[in-house]
Amino acid sequence: MEITVPNEVAVMTLPNVAFFPQALMPLYIFEPRYRQMLKDVLSTHRIFAVAGLHPESDPSEERGQRIATAGIVRACNLNDDGTSNLLLQGLVRVNSLGIVAEDPYRMIRIEPLASRGDQASAHNRRLRKRVERLISMRHQLGAHTPDGFVQFLHTVDDLDAFVDLAAFTLCADPQLKQRLLETLDLTERLQVFGDSLRSEVDSLSLHRKLQGDLGDEEISNN
Repeated sequence: MEITVPNEVAVMTLPNVAFFPQALMPLYIFEPRYRQMLKDVLSTHRIFAVAGLHPESDPSEERGQRIATAGIVRACNLNDDGTSNLLLQGLVRVNSLGIVAEDPYRMIRIEPLASRGDQASAHNRRLRKRVERLISMRHQLGAHTPDGFVQFLHTVDDLDAFVDLAAFTLCADPQLKQRLLETLDLTERLQVFGDSLRSEVDSLSLHRKLQGDLGDEEISNN
């Protein structure tokens, strides 16, 4: 189903978060301003944006990253105390063109950002295979991976969705995730993410080698 994203949307600004298209993000809504936001969103198009908090932002300012993701509320449960639990699915990268309102919650004017690159190119397919191989190695070396996620990624044909879902789920560095979110060129995104996975796998391999047969609680004795 084709979904039209409005030119102006509400936005939540969250620390250490980079939200991606296609990804599913559970959110707990408890602040009064966001309760009102959710009420308004659910009565209209069900769409709002999630932006990471800019690392140089003053806490009171809540300056968000310029590149964010607009998502749609797929499920929502209103709790007895007025809070809500919801599931937001990313739709599209957006560029924030400016704040249009602050009260009762922040509204921004946006433009959608399209990914660039040939999904069918042999080079991009090779980069995907490299990423898949490194994700499997990372999992085998003991890095936290959600159950069934490695197998699930094999079923994702769309290269944009593949790298975005993998980065959102497996990348722990919020600055790297934001960089990947801002990288519209598909080839570059696959390359950068693959390089980060290579570094992580090398680090995990070295840790495993140094640990030897000792358990995690005994590694300081090695």
